Amino acid sequence: MLAPDGEVNALLAADHRDPFAFLGMHDSWYGGPMLVRAFLPWAKAVTVLDAATGEPVGRLDRLREEGFFAGAIQGRTSWFPYRLRVSIDGGAVDVDDPYRFPPILSDADVHLLAEGSQLRCWELLGAHPRKMEGVDGVAFTVWAPHAGRIAVVGDFNDWDGRRHGMRQRHECGVWEMFLPGLQPGRLYKFEVKTAQGDRLPDKSDPLAFALEKQPGSASVICELGRYQWRDGDWMEKRKDLAARERPISIYQMHLGSWRRKPEEGHRWLTYQENADELVGYVSDMGFTHIQLMPVAEYDSEASVGYRPLAPFAPTSRWGTPDQFRLLVDRCHQAGIGVLVDWVPNQFSDDAHGLSLFDGTHLYESSDPQQRRRPGGDGLVYDYGRREVASYLVSNALFWLEEFHLDGLRIAGIDGMLYLDYGRARGEWTPNRYGGHENLDAVEFLRRLNEQVYAQQPGIFTVAQENSAWQRVSHPTFVGGLGFGFRWNSGWIRDVLRYLSRNPVHRKYYHDELLRGPGGAFQENYVLPMSHEEVSIGRGSILRKMPGDRWQRFANLRTFYALLFVHPGKKLMFMGTEFAQEREWNSEISLDWHMLGDFMHLGVQRLIRDLNALYRSTPALYELDCEPEGFEWIDCNDSDQSIISFVRKAKDGRGSVVVAFNFTPVSRPNYRLGVPSDGFWRERLNTDAEAYGGGNVGNGGGLEAIHEPMHGRPFSLALTLPPFAGVVLQHVGDGRGD
Repeated sequence: MLAPDGEVNALLAADHRDPFAFLGMHDSWYGGPMLVRAFLPWAKAVTVLDAATGEPVGRLDRLREEGFFAGAIQGRTSWFPYRLRVSIDGGAVDVDDPYRFPPILSDADVHLLAEGSQLRCWELLGAHPRKMEGVDGVAFTVWAPHAGRIAVVGDFNDWDGRRHGMRQRHECGVWEMFLPGLQPGRLYKFEVKTAQGDRLPDKSDPLAFALEKQPGSASVICELGRYQWRDGDWMEKRKDLAARERPISIYQMHLGSWRRKPEEGHRWLTYQENADELVGYVSDMGFTHIQLMPVAEYDSEASVGYRPLAPFAPTSRWGTPDQFRLLVDRCHQAGIGVLVDWVPNQFSDDAHGLSLFDGTHLYESSDPQQRRRPGGDGLVYDYGRREVASYLVSNALFWLEEFHLDGLRIAGIDGMLYLDYGRARGEWTPNRYGGHENLDAVEFLRRLNEQVYAQQPGIFTVAQENSAWQRVSHPTFVGGLGFGFRWNSGWIRDVLRYLSRNPVHRKYYHDELLRGPGGAFQENYVLPMSHEEVSIGRGSILRKMPGDRWQRFANLRTFYALLFVHPGKKLMFMGTEFAQEREWNSEISLDWHMLGDFMHLGVQRLIRDLNALYRSTPALYELDCEPEGFEWIDCNDSDQSIISFVRKAKDGRGSVVVAFNFTPVSRPNYRLGVPSDGFWRERLNTDAEAYGGGNVGNGGGLEAIHEPMHGRPFSLALTLPPFAGVVLQHVGDGRGD
């Protein structure tokens, strides 16, 4: 039959399960002429054209008022390329029928997607402008194996799910369709019906490369590969860098609250404005890297990005994907690396996102006990499903490759590693060995690190893992998780707890200073003075310090100096570099006006100088992750609350001696054993007047004398200012000026 009522009714109700088997050109069942069927609600009349010659070869009859047309092409008994001439109000237009185009995915693509080994799925799935059979358009592909029907809807078809029902590739569960004539910039979603015929909320594309601005959730057709990068020198040099042996000082920031425009309704800066302002500031301050809090599109401001809605799309809050590329490009041109917080531990439960994507628990865990994060609204990925694990690894590679990122920081690793994390007895089920480890998540993290390090030389990954899990930053071939670095949050908390105490009582808690070096080389550590220490009711760093105003600033300066000379890479959250008084609030700008106060300005100067000292002194970074780079001088002077140690470089030259006084009492002629004779130059003193201190110091340096101390043959008669740290470097004979 030309158009069976059952199939037409299903089409008009947006229920047809296989529209490619009905619409378009098909053989007639009796061996007669070719049949053409089309659904064009806006058409008055339809004529079929031979695409090769442009000649009319047949006319389609309007069989339903809703716009269903069908007809036989007399004299044609085999398929041929065709177009449709559609009569509309005011004239006629020639269009390509999307139902005349062949499948999009090759057999090889289908095979890799089916077995979950396609780690570049962003090149196959999603919406891609391309040319098919000489026709420009957009290819849409989406993985939804349990759906009964999927259609592409958008501003190009009046969001009408009857118009563009997709073809299902049953071998891999992907639905696909090529829509001729579409251009980048158009909005789209997927209309999804379950196998039972129930319609779900229209879904954003899981591989959308851009989303419309909030509160909308439509995906935007976006062409990859158009941006002209200018960071070739950086990318080439990065391949040979060994991060463990390099100075890494990270400025962690939230793009929405770093700086705002009060004169323009208190709006946040765009990616492009940050490229103009942020890059210069970070470069001036001497940080080596910027770490952005999550930039993948997210659902609510309250999540600050840690509950992504569209994992492949930079948030539209601050601009377009190419404007985000510009920000990264400018950083690289200024010699600054860029990391982002990458979130594979949860995703938004928004009905328009990945949640129940095809009517089943497709992306989220199939185990109801593991489906949601304890105490939160986020859904947890099903790490044991091969397609989901490949989706996540592809996502990591996508950010590294398409945006030239230099690394990924992953928060909440402990919540991924343990089945019982945050759950009471009876709320979790042991693994197959009877343990509480999430074996699927462990395998996923190992696979992730193996792939990103193999495919993107020179990048590094950082784990925030606060449990006792061993070998987080060790290679996978020795049983590790494969991360490049691990946050040492425990050290930060211990030192801040110590510094918050009344100086009179600190001698009783001296061990809190010693735990860090005791375990500093079990992992490759980053010392994170992060947003977590200055938010969620914890107050600012400055407010944690005891004493009057001068003492609080002096304690803070001492803490910052210890952070920069202690083994481990460095991370500071925005605002802490000038001692912001209040707790961080993601809804408003940092308090930049505080730099009009000399004490706050002094802290900023100190951080600038600490970065310069750190980057120019191999003894402070080359052996950050090796025990050979650190020696205690004296860790036992608890009565005076003083610690001192040596940092060493690979070649043994330019060793650094540091001493910290955590009391308000100045210590003149404090005898300190040192490993070498000659002149020790005072590289930094936190009590310097320029930083807001009392300017008690050592006249630029000291000559070591042959008087044994602390088990060493030479010593210095050091002046230790109150609440201060002093850094001296061996320069040999002479003053090293």
